[in-house]
Amino acid sequence: MALVANALAQSAVLMQGDPAPGQPHRVLPGNRPSSLLLLKRLSPRALGQLIALYEHKVFVEGVIWNVNSFDQWGVEMGKRLARTLLPRLAAGEDDPALDASTRALLARLRER
Repeated sequence: MALVANALAQSAVLMQGDPAPGQPHRVLPGNRPSSLLLLKRLSPRALGQLIALYEHKVFVEGVIWNVNSFDQWGVEMGKRLARTLLPRLAAGEDDPALDASTRALLARLRER
């Protein structure tokens, strides 16, 4: 569950950003595209393909969009959001305060 919460949180952080009032070095602009892949079955081959895909995707997109793909402040923001998502995932709760994209992904995961 914690991994699912972190995956959803990172997607939401990329979309929403964080104004980080009073801390200009921690501002996250948001409006960054992302992809979340859901697999029916995880095999060793599929895992290897996913790892290779993401390694390449993260690097190339960072270069194209002039984004620091290894931005620690963005990672920390995602972890904070994941801590709020984890209890909702475990309890199967819906939260209207979440963005529409994250709510839709949660609903899709619950269907599985």
